[in-house]
Amino acid sequence: MEDEQKARASDETFDDFLAEQGMLEEAEEVAIKRVLAWQIAEAMKEKGLTKTAMAALMHTDRRQLDRLLDPDNGSVTLSTLRRAATAVGRTLKIELA
Repeated sequence: MEDEQKARASDETFDDFLAEQGMLEEAEEVAIKRVLAWQIAEAMKEKGLTKTAMAALMHTDRRQLDRLLDPDNGSVTLSTLRRAATAVGRTLKIELA
């Protein structure tokens, strides 16, 4: 019995563990937001954009841009993401996998 539990545990992925704990969906959402915030910040650096200049290109204010760049703030709309992508010369692609 103990050997079966060890074998099952070694086959279990971290995603499996998170799913069993009811935390997978939330963890994926946080990860996606962190990646998006990082990508936008990196694109701003590449373009040499300050937060003030980026906010102006997005037709918004610094507070909204700060929320967008905050990896822990999940309340970002698709419209805001699209404007950010456009401001740094990129496109926003969203797909269901």
